[in-house]
Amino acid sequence: MYSLHGKTAMVTGAASGIGRATALILSEAGANIAVLDIDDQGVRAVANDIVKQGGQVKFLHCDVTSATDCQRAVTRTIQEFGDIHILFNNAGIIRRASVLDTSEEEWDLVMAVNVKSIFLLSKLVIPFMEKAGGGAIVNTSSGWGMVGGKKAVSYCASKAAVVNMTRAMALDHGAQNIRVNCICPGDTDTPMLKNEALQLGQAEGDFLEEAAHRPLGRIGTPEEIAQAVHYLVSEASSFVTGAVLVVDGGGLAG
Repeated sequence: MYSLHGKTAMVTGAASGIGRATALILSEAGANIAVLDIDDQGVRAVANDIVKQGGQVKFLHCDVTSATDCQRAVTRTIQEFGDIHILFNNAGIIRRASVLDTSEEEWDLVMAVNVKSIFLLSKLVIPFMEKAGGGAIVNTSSGWGMVGGKKAVSYCASKAAVVNMTRAMALDHGAQNIRVNCICPGDTDTPMLKNEALQLGQAEGDFLEEAAHRPLGRIGTPEEIAQAVHYLVSEASSFVTGAVLVVDGGGLAG
């Protein structure tokens, strides 16, 4: 594994799915981990799992759409570990609806969780990264940040914003030795994916079978996405910034 010993990583949306898997993998690689989520039970459980594998962890309740919560989380992480070298902006939600069926409140919530949270936490963390001599930020976009998808207009808009926000941040902060990249996962075996079936009124089995229609013939696992994040925050990707890494089993290939 690419060693992260001596590093501190902050992971949002860490209670389940890709966030949980990434927190565990980065801890296994040696990083101190701050896990953030509004799901207190879930984030406490992943923290306990990190402790069981011998890692150092701080679990924090954080509504990533709140500047106050984000400030508190960053302050407590610095108090606990001294620095923040890695930020994985992973928290996200999806609402499966067209423009006509999306309420203003739903639009605002999706944009706040998926985009505003990246702005808030990056703004707070980058000065500490600069002081530490550099760092790595990874933002979670989606395959639907690069192509459109049916009945997901707010999600598609938010994830496209993440892609170009990542590029802009890479340009702005390269001089401080801060690398900024994003991942674009395809359908992955997470609670959020299964919730999409519920939102669309489809049987879960049928929905997941349809999601597996890609060259590799299956959906991804959270651990497979987490390994891509691990690469992007490690020294193995030391010359990679502003990149959009698609991890989707070939779904966008053609």
